[in-house]
Amino acid sequence: MAGNAAEQFNIHDAKTNLSRIIERVEQGEEIVISRAGTPVAKVVPLSRRVNRTGRGSLRGRVELSADWDSPETNADIARDFDA
Repeated sequence: MAGNAAEQFNIHDAKTNLSRIIERVEQGEEIVISRAGTPVAKVVPLSRRVNRTGRGSLRGRVELSADWDSPETNADIARDFDA
């Protein structure tokens, strides 16, 4: 929402309309919360770094070498972590 002014809500209205504010933020809007006309907080959407749908969501995308769980590989990892 770069370039557009964020809409402002006073604290009372923000409490009253929190669900609606969250819905708008989920759609990408930024909302400013004010106390006595002075902005004190901004509610912004969180950007998800990884869009995983659940267990197995990387199936077919990750290839493991045949020795990925060998005693030698495990020993190398343990050494790397001083275990």
